[in-house]
Amino acid sequence: MSSQLPLGREVAYPRRYDPSLLFPIPRTQGRDAIGVPGDALPFVGQDRWHAYELSWLDARGKPVVATATLTVPATSPCLIESKSLKLYLNSFNAERFDDAEQVRARIVQDLSQAAGAPVEVAFGLPAIDADSGLQSLDALEVECSAYDEPQPSFLAIEADDEVEERLHSALLKSNCPVTGQPDWAGVTIAYRGPRIDRAGLLRYLVSFRDHAEFHEQCVERIFVDVLARCRPRTLSVEARYTRRGGLDINPWRGTPGLSPPAPGRDLRQ
Repeated sequence: MSSQLPLGREVAYPRRYDPSLLFPIPRTQGRDAIGVPGDALPFVGQDRWHAYELSWLDARGKPVVATATLTVPATSPCLIESKSLKLYLNSFNAERFDDAEQVRARIVQDLSQAAGAPVEVAFGLPAIDADSGLQSLDALEVECSAYDEPQPSFLAIEADDEVEERLHSALLKSNCPVTGQPDWAGVTIAYRGPRIDRAGLLRYLVSFRDHAEFHEQCVERIFVDVLARCRPRTLSVEARYTRRGGLDINPWRGTPGLSPPAPGRDLRQ
């Protein structure tokens, strides 16, 4: 697959609008690895992209600049590879459009076709938020030595009493499976159920540090592992990845019946 991706090799920036630059990747590739059947997903979810570098020309040739929020449903057959999305959005730079709505409609059409499901596009970005209800794991004194592959065996239940918590760590890091470049994120795990051992959860998140997997696949792996090992009644996993190439991605997965968390951005984004 890596030889086909527009990652890890020199790519000329497009000079004209070109929807063929979008590179869809079947979600089954990551889900097969964690035992998630495509016809019986244990979660609902979405991938929310923030685009910071969007520009086109108006009807007179004058540049217009904008930001946008793109939302891809987790039920779509394909995710959209990030560098291809960057190149695609840059292909608008020298194209003339009558108005902004024409641009938005074109992006909706192209991304929906690539993902295989309706994609939502809105101009603008959510505000940076500071959620005081989060409980950080990062000050815990833990010994860490596993970095190559996620270690679900670190996950455990601390007590059977039912609690409701929103735990957060800024220490999630994985690597692009093609280029090896680092992907940095803050992750929030909100759950209701038996109390999760926090030290084990932090060690588990750190074990992704040298793991190679796409952002969306990492979040689905975290969801599946926590659900299986810790048996929460409800579970929500959201990762907010830092920006690369004018884009950041915020995958969210939750137990059926949950609604997506309110859109927001971290300070690092």
